[in-house]
Amino acid sequence: MTAHQNERLDPRETRPRRIEPLAALPVFLDLAGRRVVVAGDGDGAVWKAELLAAAGAVVDVFAPVPTPDLLALAATPPAGKVAVHARGWSQADLAGATLAVGALDEAEAPAFGAAAARLGIPVNVVDTPEHSSFSFATIINRAPITVAIGTAGAAPVLAQAIRAKLEAMLHPVLGAWGQAAQTLRQRIKARSGMGPQRREIWRRFAERALAARHAPTDADLTDILEHVPRQGGSIALVGAGPGDPGLLTLKALRELQSADVVLYDRLVSPEILDMARREARRILVGKAVGAPSCRQDEINDLMVRLAADGARVVRLKGGDPLLFGRAAEEIAAARGAGLPIEVVPGITAAFGAAAELLMPLTDRRFAKRVQFVTGHSEHGRAPDHDWHGLADPWTTTVFYMGSRTFADMLERMLAAGLDPATPTVAVTSATTKHSRRVRSTAGSLAVELAKLTAGEPCLIVMGGAVAAADVASSAEAPTASAIHAGRTENG
Repeated sequence: MTAHQNERLDPRETRPRRIEPLAALPVFLDLAGRRVVVAGDGDGAVWKAELLAAAGAVVDVFAPVPTPDLLALAATPPAGKVAVHARGWSQADLAGATLAVGALDEAEAPAFGAAAARLGIPVNVVDTPEHSSFSFATIINRAPITVAIGTAGAAPVLAQAIRAKLEAMLHPVLGAWGQAAQTLRQRIKARSGMGPQRREIWRRFAERALAARHAPTDADLTDILEHVPRQGGSIALVGAGPGDPGLLTLKALRELQSADVVLYDRLVSPEILDMARREARRILVGKAVGAPSCRQDEINDLMVRLAADGARVVRLKGGDPLLFGRAAEEIAAARGAGLPIEVVPGITAAFGAAAELLMPLTDRRFAKRVQFVTGHSEHGRAPDHDWHGLADPWTTTVFYMGSRTFADMLERMLAAGLDPATPTVAVTSATTKHSRRVRSTAGSLAVELAKLTAGEPCLIVMGGAVAAADVASSAEAPTASAIHAGRTENG
């Protein structure tokens, strides 16, 4: 037993990471009924005037030679008003404007930008950011829902490509759902006070809106309102996957974004934790072999107490919560307290590591079954196992948390008949940028493990499938007898 194993660590509340620096602050400006000046008479002026009018602005366009498109826009604006003045702009024209936009040549651009700046008016001069105080974003219009994409002027083509991707994802009826939300808000307020219950209603509304292929009907809205969740909190055991944020499931993401409190383990990456609702409390309740740890009964009590107080609690675990995650104890605690609980599966570390290594865990030629085993007992020592089963040459064995105890387990597996030449691979921090691995034989792995970073989550895979994956691209495929005799090139 190590010196740390009797030390306890109290649950510790943490705060979200600071937001990364922004190139510019994205804002949505209410221009309804406000005066905006546009100077210029080219296509850029026409488009900017149309965009501003669509936002409800009263647009004064100063154009020495108004184009037919500009005059047509003034006759039939999408919203707001457009007035065309067949002359150039002057300093006096800017007085009282909320915004100023110039589609001007290089000679006029500096003067226009300076004139607006002197009056404290936000200004955009098309294609000349050095004379502008704001820029226009590429937009997706699902009014009243608007998605804006900006690159600080660095890559407009990239913004357009992102827009095309998002346009395909957001169905045109989303705007109708946004309009319905405006009228639904008062009905929800009448049904539910602030807190988890109201957020749950809005979460269900959002899920239905994003999946919808038709405008909302009265039946849709009534169904959302009538299925109001009961007062009180709930618990979700959520798998965070092996570390790569891209492997988080959509359902796990939805749970994180609706959580009031996130109780998270040490192995959960900061990038995944950042996906939680920013207002959610974050409490570290991590356990680690050989280090001060939170006791499981304390975690259970905290989880139950928070949910009993009405919070939506997400118990966030690395990998899959049902695999070596003490989920049975947490489920029992929730049921004992009469609290609703659900499990959101995650990609377990074995599958993440196997995918990273392009290593099927089963192979009908070399590995007829796969088994996942823990590498340490409750007290941190090597646990008791079916050692003959672990020595089976036709099985892929994955050891979780086994780097500290592998030498002890190896002695018992060898006594049960394990071939010391059995191919093995150990991987730390699989699927992340910190991932490292060593390949060896079972008999030599204990020495090779010292090459890996201590304290990092380690997974050990043992069996013929390891060597089979190593030589899968060879011109001549290995035979099952060669694999199990340990005679392959990499074995």
